[in-house]
Amino acid sequence: MSAELCFLSATELLAAYRSRHLSPVEVTRAVLGQIERLDPAINGFCGVWADEALAAARESEARWARGEPAGRLDGVPVSLKDLMLVEGKPTGRGSLTSDPNDLATADAPSIARLRKARSIFLGRTTTPEFGWQGCGDSPLTGITRNPWNLDRNPGGSSSGAATAVATGMGCLALGSDGGGSIRMPAGFCGIYGLKANYGRVPAYPASAYGTLSHVGPMTRTVDDAALMLAVMAGPDSRDWQSLPAPTEDYAEATGGGVAGWRIAYSPDLGYAKVDPEIAALVRKAARRFEELGAIVEEVSPGFADPIELFRIHWYVGAANLMRSFSPEKQALMDPGLREIAEAGARYSLMDYMQAMGEREALGQHMKRFHETYRLLLTPTLPLPAFEAGEEWPVGSGMTRWFDWTPFSFPFNLTRQPAATIPCGVTAAGLPAGLQIVGALYDEASVLRASRAYEDGTTFLPPPMARG
Repeated sequence: MSAELCFLSATELLAAYRSRHLSPVEVTRAVLGQIERLDPAINGFCGVWADEALAAARESEARWARGEPAGRLDGVPVSLKDLMLVEGKPTGRGSLTSDPNDLATADAPSIARLRKARSIFLGRTTTPEFGWQGCGDSPLTGITRNPWNLDRNPGGSSSGAATAVATGMGCLALGSDGGGSIRMPAGFCGIYGLKANYGRVPAYPASAYGTLSHVGPMTRTVDDAALMLAVMAGPDSRDWQSLPAPTEDYAEATGGGVAGWRIAYSPDLGYAKVDPEIAALVRKAARRFEELGAIVEEVSPGFADPIELFRIHWYVGAANLMRSFSPEKQALMDPGLREIAEAGARYSLMDYMQAMGEREALGQHMKRFHETYRLLLTPTLPLPAFEAGEEWPVGSGMTRWFDWTPFSFPFNLTRQPAATIPCGVTAAGLPAGLQIVGALYDEASVLRASRAYEDGTTFLPPPMARG
C-alpha cells in the first residue's frame, strides 16, 4: 500500500484527503520511505527535509480533519529544484562556490506560492552547476542517474526533479527550463513537463540566462501540471517581466479535446536527425491526434536551425554569470561552464545585438505560423537517454549539450509554452517523449491537447519503482 500511495496524483490525493480515506501524514511517510529506498542509487535529492515535511503533514492533517484545508495543494508533497530560493535554506546550485551558511531571506515567487497553497516541501533536487547544461551531474552533488537505467543520463538541468516524479518520490516537482531543462529530463525519465510561457510564472532573482529561462511544473499527470501552474501563475513585483494574472483557471482548462483543431506535426523541424525508433514512436503519437478529431498536417515551421543563435545567447549568459565570481571560485567550477563563459566573453556587443534581432525575427515567424496552426508537434528529444555523467553521447562527435537538443531550445528563444508527454518506450526500455508547442501565452491549449492525448494512456513508472 505504501508504494501505491507514492504514485497517486495530486488530484487523487486531494480527493482522498477530502473523503478522509487518506491523511497527509501517511502519504508523506510513504514518500519519504520511497526516497530512502530509491534515491541512494539515483541521487536525485541533494537535501531531504523529513522532519519539516512530517511536521507540515501533521498540520495539514489537522486542517483536513476540521474540514478546513488552507490551500489548493494542502498536504501534497513537492520537491524543489536547487536553483530557487527557499526561505531559511541555503541554495547549492550544484556548485562548490555556494556557501551552505548563506540562507535565503525570502522564497522565490514560485516557491512562495507553493508554500501559500500549503504543499509539503520534501527537499531539494539536483541540478548541474547553475543549470548550465542538459545533463545530470555537478561538481557539488555528483552524477544523478536515470531510474529507467542507472547507467543512463536523466537529462538536465531539472535532473533530480524528473527522477523524483518518475519514481514516486513526490508527485509534484518544480523545474526551470532555459533550453529544455524541464522537457529534456521529463522526456528521458518518462514524465510530463511543461515549460510555461516566459513570464507566466514569475522568477526572482532573474536568471543569468535572461529571458531564455522559464519556470514550470513537472508531474505524472496533465491535471497535476495544470493545478500546479494555476497556483504559481500571476505577476510578482520582483519580476518586472511577469505576466498579468491569467484570465482562466488552468486547472479547469484541460477538458474539451482537440476535435477540429488544425495541428502541425514536424518530425525533424526540417533539419534535425532523429533516432528511427524515437521517430516511429512520435509519429504514432501524432497520428493519435487525428483519431481525436484534429486536422494534423505534416509540415515544418520553416525556420533554419537556430543553434548558433542559441549558442550566442547561452554563452553570453554564462559569461554574465561568471563575472560575479573571483578567479579562485571560478577554478572550482565545472570546466564546461568555464569554457562556454570564456567563449561568451569574446562576443562583441554588436554580435549580441545582431543575435537579439535574429531572435526577434524567429519569434515573429512563429507568431505567424500559429495563426495557421494552433499547435506544433515534434519529438521532445531526437535520441533515447545516453551515458550518465556525459555531456553528449560517447562517440557521437558532438561538442556541447545543445547539439542533441534540437527540438527544445528554439522555443526558449521564442518564449512560447511547450510541454513533453510520454509516448512510449524503446526496445531497450527507455522513454520517448512527444513535444506539444503552443502559441505565445496559450498554455491552455497545450494543456488541453496534452490531456486529450493522455486519456487512454497509462503512466508507466520505471521498473525499479514498481516494487
